[in-house]
Amino acid sequence: MVDSALITVERSTFLGIRITPITRRRLHNFRANRRGFWSLWIFLTIFLVALFAEFVANDKPFLVYYDGGFYTPIFEAYPETDFGGDFETETDYKDPYVQALIDAKGWMIWPLIRYNHRTVAWDLPVPAPSPPSAEHWLGTDDQARDVVARLIYGFRISVLFGLVLTAASTVIGVAAGAVQGYFGGWTDLLFQRFIEIWSGLPTLFLLIILASVVEPNFWWLLGIMLLFSWMGLVDVVRAEFLRARNFDYVRAARALGASNGLIMFRHVLPNAVVATMTFLPFILAGSVTTLTALDFIGFGLPAGSASLGELLAQGKANLQAPWLGLTGFFSVAIMLSLLVFIGEAARDAFDPRKLFTGNGKPAEQAATPASAPAPAAQGGR
Repeated sequence: MVDSALITVERSTFLGIRITPITRRRLHNFRANRRGFWSLWIFLTIFLVALFAEFVANDKPFLVYYDGGFYTPIFEAYPETDFGGDFETETDYKDPYVQALIDAKGWMIWPLIRYNHRTVAWDLPVPAPSPPSAEHWLGTDDQARDVVARLIYGFRISVLFGLVLTAASTVIGVAAGAVQGYFGGWTDLLFQRFIEIWSGLPTLFLLIILASVVEPNFWWLLGIMLLFSWMGLVDVVRAEFLRARNFDYVRAARALGASNGLIMFRHVLPNAVVATMTFLPFILAGSVTTLTALDFIGFGLPAGSASLGELLAQGKANLQAPWLGLTGFFSVAIMLSLLVFIGEAARDAFDPRKLFTGNGKPAEQAATPASAPAPAAQGGR
């Protein structure tokens, strides 16, 4: 006789939001992948530091107390006359004369690194690029700018570029794949022929041609890359919609009079999102790599912008300063490795065939005893 078990579904919350048992299972699987879980926290910590780069690396103090008043130079430009100087121009807080004026009637709180990505260190003891020192932890580049400051600002630009490009590409790609897969027929056929032609265009040559006409910047590069990057998710979403459009619940929704838009984005799209979520970290890594490659060959962000690709190009041009190339290489390698590990964990989290136990091992592996007795050898006489 088989006893019937009572299955109770617990109401769980995550960050104050009530989640379903499926979402709880996915979060458990993601956390069970320790490499991906800790990679996410490391990446978020680095990104949070880079996001507030002005408070970490800047040639201006973020708080000044002078003659009974408080000033915030990071948010507002103050003339030198406000601190007893002689000029109406913006205050140079690294000038020893200005520092002496402020110290006489107040104090300043500086960031951890007293350089931003554009600050030129005029007091270097050796010609630029200078090697690492107590003042410049990773040295300076060939224009006497602090490498740590440029690394922090360049990491922020790269990740923000990748996040915006990934989000916009996902929206366009999911919408295009949904329309193709749901309607099928001539709509699917014409869209597929258009994608085949559009994907065959030489993206790099177009960027080079347009860069000779218009000076590239952050939003210009984002718009150009968005024209081609949205095609990565179309096939995945299209396949999910082709598979699900003839399911019983879709036919029932049509019979009840639901519109095509409601069926697509309310009933079928959640199933396709599961397949696309696993691709997002890899798309983000590809977007960052694209910007780095464009900056490396000189067709990316404007000259002087903090960029990981520009740092790699300086390392290539200054082989006598190995700290430039090594810093750029390890920065890109660590960032891409973290994103790949996060992507692997997301893939495990959304894989319905994988269920992990508390020790991070798959359930079928954990169910096998560690020291199972070997089967007895059968010998015949």
